[in-house]
Amino acid sequence: MIDWDVAISTGVRFARQGPQVSLADARAVVAELRGLTAVVQQPVRELTGLTSQGAVGPVAVVDRPGWIRANVSGFRVVLEPLAEKLAERSNSVPVAGSVFGTIGSRATGMQAGLILAYLSSRVLGQYELFLPPGEGGPSAGNGVNGNAGAHGTGANGTGSNGTAANGGGSGVGRLTLVAPNIVMVERELGVDPHDFRRWVCLHEETHRVQFTSVPWLRGYVQGMMTEFLLASDLDAGAILDRMRSAATAVADAVRGGEGESLVEAMQTPAQRALLDKLTAVMTLVEGHGDYVMDAVGPSVVPSVADIRDKFSHRRGSAGRMEQILRRILGIDLKMKQYEQGSRFVTTVVEEAGMAGFNKVWTSPETLPTRAELANPREWLERVA
Repeated sequence: MIDWDVAISTGVRFARQGPQVSLADARAVVAELRGLTAVVQQPVRELTGLTSQGAVGPVAVVDRPGWIRANVSGFRVVLEPLAEKLAERSNSVPVAGSVFGTIGSRATGMQAGLILAYLSSRVLGQYELFLPPGEGGPSAGNGVNGNAGAHGTGANGTGSNGTAANGGGSGVGRLTLVAPNIVMVERELGVDPHDFRRWVCLHEETHRVQFTSVPWLRGYVQGMMTEFLLASDLDAGAILDRMRSAATAVADAVRGGEGESLVEAMQTPAQRALLDKLTAVMTLVEGHGDYVMDAVGPSVVPSVADIRDKFSHRRGSAGRMEQILRRILGIDLKMKQYEQGSRFVTTVVEEAGMAGFNKVWTSPETLPTRAELANPREWLERVA
């Protein structure tokens, strides 16, 4: 289906170089980021009222190639159910190892690698849920590359990953920070680097608290992801129709339209319903992360107001080509998730307090729908 070795080699080859720093400075950045994840744990827990159950998992500070390799490992875990389904229907698709199967898997591997190369310079951090069995995460030294380019890793979509519900994957996730991207952005914004690093760690630590404090949340996301993948329609005619929709989405993005992203255009009807639920829960966790960043920020990040102002401006100041790529890949949708989710959390906390908001974590039934995210008072009336 996808030649992941080709994806890794392509991604690493086309990934941009990180900012240049001395070897000593690179090591100092890695050490500081690892230390900050421990420093921000208590403020996040005090504000949210959430307490991690058991182990919280490792911390990794990695370079861009390291981010690509880590995400490929996660994709392999996520896509295993779909690969098994394809194998069952091998009479209608190219058999793995055949000439056509090999060519197709290499082509999709190159495409995946190019997307990973693009994303590898844009993600500041993530909380990974998709971990192969027994994987403990890269060492801190992976955040330093060559003669001192501090590099880092991250992920797309939610900034969070989840593992397939087939028993694969590690029992805990991994908090990953992208050292070169953090250094790059703090330089571009001209903000205090130590404050900015702490600010980023607040967001990612919030995700770790969410998934380690709410026992059912990880499995819920895992199950939804698996259902989404298994809802793929493997019929040749249906695939052709979705390819036409994808071409239309790309053309619309180039024209500057407001149509579907590539991901949305490739969905089956069943996947659209599932994606609505996935989008709702990821909008909640991303918005909660943004809310915590700003709420905890003033007590632990002195220049948080300056950082937020400049960072928000940067989000909306992309060039024309960047805007096209963001539309095609659905990154603009993720930015809207941050904004809508943060508004939802702010409104609910103002109306019902943090204890009232935390009812959202009671069960899948208490999660907000997409309609409730847009109108928080509907959720307050239903749940809180």
